[in-house]
Amino acid sequence: MDRIKDLIRDVPDFPVKGIMFKDITPVLRDPKALGQIIDNFNMMYEGKNIDAIVGIESRGFIIGAPLALKMKIPFVPIRKVGKLPFDKIRVNYKLEYGEATIEMHTDALNSGERIIIVDDLLATGGTTAASIELVEKLNAEVVKCAFVIELGFLHGRDRLPKGKVDSLITY
Repeated sequence: MDRIKDLIRDVPDFPVKGIMFKDITPVLRDPKALGQIIDNFNMMYEGKNIDAIVGIESRGFIIGAPLALKMKIPFVPIRKVGKLPFDKIRVNYKLEYGEATIEMHTDALNSGERIIIVDDLLATGGTTAASIELVEKLNAEVVKCAFVIELGFLHGRDRLPKGKVDSLITY
């Protein structure tokens, strides 16, 4: 993970002043680094009877879709409000600097399915907590929440179910 950590770029004052953004786009430009992320998650979840990967818009798509492909299971997107064309459920939640709404199709998951929620970064945990709520509205089970990066000093893990958070790199 040192190689991946070295590729992550700090961008000060983005998206607002005082935030140090962790930019994974240099990691995405490096096929070996991206492949290492996918391979690490695949090894972690191999044999865990996972039925689907749920990716949070938008960087969760970048990690989640190739992971689902590698695991040979479906990929399900969670999108920002107004982006999905079919029947959907939604959850409103608070961000560090505002409010947001996310949605998922009503037929995206089946009752009882075991899923992993994937995103690039865990900060305060608000978006992931809202994503868990969406998954549970469809009576599916969140087995794990997987992140490339965790900002441990923001304690987002504390807002999520105990023992269900995996992150490859923690700051």
